[in-house]
Amino acid sequence: MAALLFLGFASGLPLFLTSRTLQSWMTVEGVDLASIGAFSLVGVPYSLKFLWSPLIDRYMPPFLGRRRGWLVITQVGLTLAIAAMALQNPTQALQLLAVNALLIAFLSASQDIAFDAYRTDVLEEREMGAGAAVAVLGYRIALLLTGSLALILADRIPWTAVYLCLAGLMAISIVFSIWAPEPILRDRPPSSLAEAIKMPFLEFFQRSGLFQGIAILVFIVLYKLGDALVNNMSLPFLLQAGFSQTDIGAIQGGMGLLATIVGVLAGGAVLSQLGINRSLWIFGGLQAVSNLTYLILAQIGRNYPFMVVAINIENFCAGLGTAAFVAFLMSLCNQRFSATQFALLSSLMAVSRDILVAPAGRIVELTGWTTFFLLTLIAALPGLLLLPLFAPWNPGPLPVPRPGLGDVEDSDHSE
Repeated sequence: MAALLFLGFASGLPLFLTSRTLQSWMTVEGVDLASIGAFSLVGVPYSLKFLWSPLIDRYMPPFLGRRRGWLVITQVGLTLAIAAMALQNPTQALQLLAVNALLIAFLSASQDIAFDAYRTDVLEEREMGAGAAVAVLGYRIALLLTGSLALILADRIPWTAVYLCLAGLMAISIVFSIWAPEPILRDRPPSSLAEAIKMPFLEFFQRSGLFQGIAILVFIVLYKLGDALVNNMSLPFLLQAGFSQTDIGAIQGGMGLLATIVGVLAGGAVLSQLGINRSLWIFGGLQAVSNLTYLILAQIGRNYPFMVVAINIENFCAGLGTAAFVAFLMSLCNQRFSATQFALLSSLMAVSRDILVAPAGRIVELTGWTTFFLLTLIAALPGLLLLPLFAPWNPGPLPVPRPGLGDVEDSDHSE
């Protein structure tokens, strides 16, 4: 659990360095808004990481094992790439800055692949709830550090020095990876790159069946849709409701983040007692109903005490849902292909977060805030209605991945 906390921190550390934190640096340096907006494209590797995830399943570094070896390789690369940002000048060489940021995003996405696979492989089923919670806690602490502390430091020292400090933190993460326990390899890795590409799909549908497999994939897209719609429009709503940016930043960015962390930790603790199936039902229901707090706020208007209540309840319940959802994704992965399978499943999760929420602003224009928040509750229902198909309400855990087709064909190489 301690290793997952530190490695979760390392996984979250680079994210804002190519988005919010970098945008702040560029704004201070006087870069035009069109260029700053275009820099969002450097985050594309996070959405496409499943394309090279089979390489991490197939090839084992010659040191530290199958998962930790890749963690160290990506972290060394990230340390150098983040330090290289100290050599950049946004006003003189914007293209070079973009290349550097793209390299950080690629290495960060690759570290995420290795970390997600490590977390999936090292945890037993009874530990998945707590493991998911602790890893998310480390990740959120890193976001708080790079999103807040970095900006505070930038008022006192140059941005180049800030990036050097963050590169030093990234270097410390290498020690975490060396110290972390290596997962026990229970099944042989893919014997070829072709097998690493095709077998994750075949094994998943062989284990779950075609109909149930499709239901699971649709569920992954829909489970957090209602929550994603609220997250996408909460800031414009609060501003239009008359709250100041300072109030929103302090309560949503501070207390809201803390509520999410508490929700994730509480979810992990409860999940270890209830199991993944029941947690998906209960936390998914709470996650959906919590959207009604924003509906009430839309009705009563600019009310500071209730804004605090709404933000904290919604973030806490979202944290509960995240704990159950991450544990569920881990339970779906076969250790032989955990890097590829988790990358693919998490990419599906990003569909609702990044694509399906795109019309949210237009929906608000057509319906108003009260109806919109009611619709977010309705949007959460289809995912919950799919649960009986593969996660029925019972005390038993989800099925553990069984050997895939490759194990049957080459059973003499299996354990």
